[in-house]
Amino acid sequence: MMYRETKKKEFLKQAQQIAKYILSNPNMPADLVPYWDFDKDKIAQSDKMYPNKDLRDVSAAALYASALLELSQYTKGSEAVNYFNKAEIILKNLSKAPYLAPYGQNGGYILQHSVGALPLNSEIDVPLTYADYYYVEALVRYQRLLSGEPMIKEIAK
Repeated sequence: MMYRETKKKEFLKQAQQIAKYILSNPNMPADLVPYWDFDKDKIAQSDKMYPNKDLRDVSAAALYASALLELSQYTKGSEAVNYFNKAEIILKNLSKAPYLAPYGQNGGYILQHSVGALPLNSEIDVPLTYADYYYVEALVRYQRLLSGEPMIKEIAK
Protein backbone atom coordinates (compact mmCIF):
# COMPACT_ATOMS: atom_id res chain seq x y z
CA MET A 1 0.00 0.00 0.00
CA MET A 2 2.88 2.34 0.73
CA TYR A 3 4.18 1.84 -2.79
CA ARG A 4 0.70 2.32 -4.27
CA GLU A 5 0.25 5.60 -2.43
CA THR A 6 3.77 7.05 -2.85
CA LYS A 7 5.21 5.30 -5.93
CA LYS A 8 8.54 5.21 -4.07
CA LYS A 9 10.55 2.20 -5.27
CA GLU A 10 12.03 1.58 -1.81
CA PHE A 11 8.59 0.60 -0.52
CA LEU A 12 8.11 -1.84 -3.39
CA LYS A 13 11.56 -3.36 -2.76
CA GLN A 14 10.79 -3.72 0.94
CA ALA A 15 7.49 -5.46 0.17
CA GLN A 16 9.31 -7.83 -2.20
CA GLN A 17 11.85 -8.66 0.53
CA ILE A 18 9.07 -9.37 3.02
CA ALA A 19 7.30 -11.61 0.50
CA LYS A 20 10.56 -13.46 -0.16
CA TYR A 21 11.05 -14.01 3.59
CA ILE A 22 7.51 -15.31 4.04
CA LEU A 23 7.36 -17.54 0.97
CA SER A 24 10.84 -19.04 1.40
CA ASN A 25 10.66 -19.49 5.17
CA PRO A 26 11.74 -23.05 6.01
CA ASN A 27 8.94 -23.30 8.59
CA MET A 28 6.20 -22.41 6.09
CA PRO A 29 3.85 -25.40 5.69
CA ALA A 30 2.91 -26.62 2.21
CA ASP A 31 -0.61 -25.15 2.48
CA LEU A 32 0.94 -21.67 3.10
CA VAL A 33 -0.98 -21.16 6.35
CA PRO A 34 1.90 -20.35 8.69
CA TYR A 35 2.65 -21.42 12.21
CA TRP A 36 2.41 -18.50 14.59
CA ASP A 37 5.42 -16.26 13.82
CA PHE A 38 7.01 -19.24 12.01
CA ASP A 39 8.04 -20.52 15.46
CA LYS A 40 7.08 -24.18 15.23
CA ASP A 41 10.62 -25.33 16.03
CA LYS A 42 11.24 -22.72 18.73
CA ILE A 43 8.36 -23.62 21.04
CA ALA A 44 8.99 -26.42 23.50
CA GLN A 45 6.40 -29.21 23.39
CA SER A 46 6.23 -29.07 27.18
CA ASP A 47 5.44 -25.36 27.19
CA LYS A 48 2.39 -24.99 29.44
CA MET A 49 1.11 -22.02 27.49
CA TYR A 50 1.38 -23.74 24.13
CA PRO A 51 1.46 -27.53 24.15
CA ASN A 52 0.68 -27.86 20.41
CA LYS A 53 3.57 -27.02 18.09
CA ASP A 54 1.35 -27.23 15.03
CA LEU A 55 -0.87 -24.25 15.84
CA ARG A 56 -1.56 -22.27 12.66
CA ASP A 57 -2.17 -18.56 12.28
CA VAL A 58 -5.03 -18.09 9.84
CA SER A 59 -5.05 -14.32 10.37
CA ALA A 60 -1.48 -14.09 9.06
CA ALA A 61 -2.36 -16.25 6.05
CA ALA A 62 -5.37 -14.06 5.18
CA LEU A 63 -3.22 -10.93 5.37
CA TYR A 64 -0.51 -12.57 3.23
CA ALA A 65 -3.06 -13.51 0.55
CA SER A 66 -4.37 -9.98 0.29
CA ALA A 67 -0.89 -8.43 0.29
CA LEU A 68 0.45 -10.86 -2.31
CA LEU A 69 -2.43 -10.05 -4.65
CA GLU A 70 -1.61 -6.37 -4.36
CA LEU A 71 2.10 -7.01 -4.81
CA SER A 72 1.35 -9.03 -7.95
CA GLN A 73 -0.01 -5.85 -9.51
CA TYR A 74 3.23 -3.90 -9.06
CA THR A 75 5.64 -6.56 -10.30
CA LYS A 76 6.09 -8.24 -13.67
CA GLY A 77 6.58 -11.60 -15.29
CA SER A 78 7.21 -14.71 -13.24
CA GLU A 79 7.46 -12.71 -10.03
CA ALA A 80 3.93 -11.32 -10.45
CA VAL A 81 2.61 -14.76 -11.42
CA ASN A 82 4.25 -16.32 -8.37
CA TYR A 83 2.68 -13.80 -5.99
CA PHE A 84 -0.74 -14.30 -7.58
CA ASN A 85 -0.44 -18.10 -7.51
CA LYS A 86 0.68 -18.19 -3.88
CA ALA A 87 -2.23 -15.93 -2.88
CA GLU A 88 -4.58 -18.24 -4.77
CA ILE A 89 -3.22 -21.29 -2.90
CA ILE A 90 -3.71 -19.54 0.43
CA LEU A 91 -7.27 -18.52 -0.44
CA LYS A 92 -8.19 -22.02 -1.59
CA ASN A 93 -6.83 -23.50 1.64
CA LEU A 94 -8.53 -20.91 3.85
CA SER A 95 -11.80 -21.64 2.04
CA LYS A 96 -12.07 -25.19 3.36
CA ALA A 97 -11.66 -27.22 6.54
CA PRO A 98 -9.98 -26.93 8.92
CA TYR A 99 -9.72 -23.15 8.49
CA LEU A 100 -13.17 -22.25 7.19
CA ALA A 101 -15.69 -22.41 10.03
CA PRO A 102 -18.84 -24.45 9.50
CA TYR A 103 -21.80 -22.20 8.73
CA GLY A 104 -23.59 -21.05 11.88
CA GLN A 105 -20.71 -21.96 14.17
CA ASN A 106 -17.60 -20.16 15.40
CA GLY A 107 -19.58 -17.24 16.82
CA GLY A 108 -20.44 -15.98 13.35
CA TYR A 109 -16.80 -15.65 12.27
CA ILE A 110 -15.77 -16.96 8.86
CA LEU A 111 -12.32 -18.30 9.74
CA GLN A 112 -11.10 -20.26 12.71
CA HIS A 113 -7.63 -21.00 14.13
CA SER A 114 -6.05 -17.56 14.40
CA VAL A 115 -3.46 -16.50 16.95
CA GLY A 116 -2.99 -13.07 18.49
CA ALA A 117 0.04 -13.34 20.77
CA LEU A 118 1.39 -16.57 22.21
CA PRO A 119 3.85 -14.92 24.63
CA LEU A 120 0.99 -12.95 26.14
CA ASN A 121 -1.29 -16.00 26.22
CA SER A 122 -3.74 -13.89 24.24
CA GLU A 123 -6.10 -14.94 21.45
CA ILE A 124 -4.78 -18.45 20.98
CA ASP A 125 -6.55 -20.63 18.42
CA VAL A 126 -9.59 -18.37 18.19
CA PRO A 127 -11.47 -16.50 15.49
CA LEU A 128 -10.30 -12.91 14.99
CA THR A 129 -12.08 -10.01 13.34
CA TYR A 130 -9.01 -9.00 11.38
CA ALA A 131 -8.58 -12.51 10.00
CA ASP A 132 -12.05 -12.31 8.50
CA TYR A 133 -11.38 -8.75 7.29
CA TYR A 134 -8.22 -9.68 5.34
CA TYR A 135 -9.83 -12.88 4.06
CA VAL A 136 -12.80 -10.96 2.62
CA GLU A 137 -10.47 -8.25 1.29
CA ALA A 138 -8.36 -10.91 -0.44
CA LEU A 139 -11.46 -12.60 -1.89
CA VAL A 140 -12.74 -9.30 -3.28
CA ARG A 141 -9.34 -8.50 -4.79
CA TYR A 142 -9.08 -12.01 -6.24
CA GLN A 143 -12.55 -11.86 -7.78
CA ARG A 144 -11.87 -8.45 -9.29
CA LEU A 145 -8.58 -9.59 -10.81
CA LEU A 146 -10.19 -12.71 -12.27
CA SER A 147 -12.95 -10.52 -13.75
CA GLY A 148 -10.47 -8.14 -15.34
CA GLU A 149 -11.44 -5.28 -13.04
CA PRO A 150 -8.99 -3.08 -11.15
CA MET A 151 -8.13 -4.67 -7.83
CA ILE A 152 -8.36 -1.31 -6.07
CA LYS A 153 -11.25 0.88 -7.08
CA GLU A 154 -10.56 4.59 -6.79
CA ILE A 155 -12.77 6.52 -4.43
CA ALA A 156 -14.32 9.59 -5.99
CA LYS A 157 -13.00 12.73 -4.34
